[in-house]
Amino acid sequence: MTHLNHPGEPVPDWHVTAFPGPLPGTGDPALLDTVRELRARILFDHGRRPAFRRADGTHTDDQALDFGAWHFIARRSPAGPPLGYIRLSTPDTGVPYQSREFLGDERYEELLAAEGLPEDTVFEHSRLVVEHRARKLGLGLYLNALAIGAAHHLGARAMIGTSGTKDGQDRFHERFGFRPVPGTRRYVPQYTEDVVILLHRVADGAGQHRDLVTRLRGEFPVIAASRPAEPAAAARTRRPAPVTLTGSPAPDHGVWRPVLHTADAALDALLASGEVREVHDTIDEQLTELVRSREPACRDEAEIDRRKQDQLGGVPSWAYGTWAWYPWSGRLVHVLPREEFRLVRTDRNRGRIERPEQRRLLAKRIGVIGLSVGNSAALTCALEGIGGAFRLADFDAFGLSNLNRLRAGVHDLGVNKAVLSARQLFEVDPYLDVEIQPAGLDPDTIGDFFRGGLDLLVEECDTPWVKIAAREHARDLGIPVVMDCNDRGMLDVERFDTEPDRPLLHGLLGDVKSVDLLELEPRARVELILAMVDAGRISPELAASFGELGRTLSSWPQLASGVALGGALCAEAARRILLGLPCASGRFYTDLGEQLHPARDVYAGGVR
Repeated sequence: MTHLNHPGEPVPDWHVTAFPGPLPGTGDPALLDTVRELRARILFDHGRRPAFRRADGTHTDDQALDFGAWHFIARRSPAGPPLGYIRLSTPDTGVPYQSREFLGDERYEELLAAEGLPEDTVFEHSRLVVEHRARKLGLGLYLNALAIGAAHHLGARAMIGTSGTKDGQDRFHERFGFRPVPGTRRYVPQYTEDVVILLHRVADGAGQHRDLVTRLRGEFPVIAASRPAEPAAAARTRRPAPVTLTGSPAPDHGVWRPVLHTADAALDALLASGEVREVHDTIDEQLTELVRSREPACRDEAEIDRRKQDQLGGVPSWAYGTWAWYPWSGRLVHVLPREEFRLVRTDRNRGRIERPEQRRLLAKRIGVIGLSVGNSAALTCALEGIGGAFRLADFDAFGLSNLNRLRAGVHDLGVNKAVLSARQLFEVDPYLDVEIQPAGLDPDTIGDFFRGGLDLLVEECDTPWVKIAAREHARDLGIPVVMDCNDRGMLDVERFDTEPDRPLLHGLLGDVKSVDLLELEPRARVELILAMVDAGRISPELAASFGELGRTLSSWPQLASGVALGGALCAEAARRILLGLPCASGRFYTDLGEQLHPARDVYAGGVR
């Protein structure tokens, strides 16, 4: 099997190592294991050829043909990761070629006899594989030319091989002087495409790439002589870096919006691009849930299947609904159309939030400033269906010290918190409307955050100027504000929608203006925050920490349990406000320390 490269592009210099595979039971298998994993992973191609991945997720392409064959591995630099590979089998290999197994002994021998070619003069090159990022650099062209040049140097009169056809690999080889053998093309399930036998006579030349093949024919002895010379014992004491990781391109930390596809040419192009790492298609199960959500009493499997077919309306299941492409994870996910998706996703809300209320909530836009506790609040709102549109702002990047309280993973380190939160929201509901301001807010941009309107603001930042400026805008625009303090379960509610003259932060700061807070000394900042949270009501642990900031503590102490509670409190208040349920302005405490005190045990003294 081969992978197509783009012809006509310049071929850069590559660092190539070549080695003959050891015979079974001899030599060190480490290099052979490396090339087998490399081949299998590239051939697997993000699920295009499932046969090359084991059930445990590892990749496999173990072939007896590897023993005794020449193996060529290409890198951009001597210490770089392997980017491409090709194998050259000679008559001395002693194992039947792939093309012989493909055709069968009798037909293979008849073909060579018809061509007047003794078997001991025919070589086979196979398993040309190239990492996606190296294909446009002409590595496939270079490796193919090198294998052909090596065969010429070693005395081949002809070369034979199998080639895929789906991506034009056969035409790629034709430019090197190979020709398809009539009547040999057939579908091979392992490769999920048609495969054809190709034949090349050395005397006929190497086609368009004759000069490159001739050059590499002369270089082959030098390449072969410089093959890896590390002692086998030393190699066994060292575990090489996985070829799947070393040198991989850095992820794009700024991508946060999924791309929604229908079953069209754009989806086909995406699948063919090699960018899709995983395909998740549970549309049949989703349709079952849709039927049961609409008709909870329907339990007859045949009736459920009939209703599923009615829902499809004659459309193939793979073409129904939406394919959501998440570029940051490489996942392509098949989901129901928007209304059906949301009906099923929020079905378990019923009894607490009924369908008419769900529709009202999904029509709301929520702003979130500060995405630590704010991340928890935004995700909880999205999970409950509180808000169909979100506007997020945070300048900070997700760091290792955030992993004590934010629902994310080590693969998210370095990602801006607004980007990270947007990704998480879209992974809950790809149909959401999300906007972000990853540079945070300042006097020049805060107006943009409120432009277009918000129905509710969750304010969770640490910057005094932003806290006051956001409330000034919210009060002017009649937007209610909720805030969790992440201490003692403190929740602030400011109903500027019903109290347009209400003092900011319940008047705790007097008639303070945001313009007065743009440049604060550290001590003044701490004093202001203490006044905001009411120093007499904070927990002893938080009170003690203020004097240690910058000395023994790097920042405010926060715990995951507090952040999770804060997200729940903000979401509960948001839902009540947006549905017109009782939720007055004020400061409220849900102190878990008090709630779990033995005196609050409702069964103290025995169950009654």
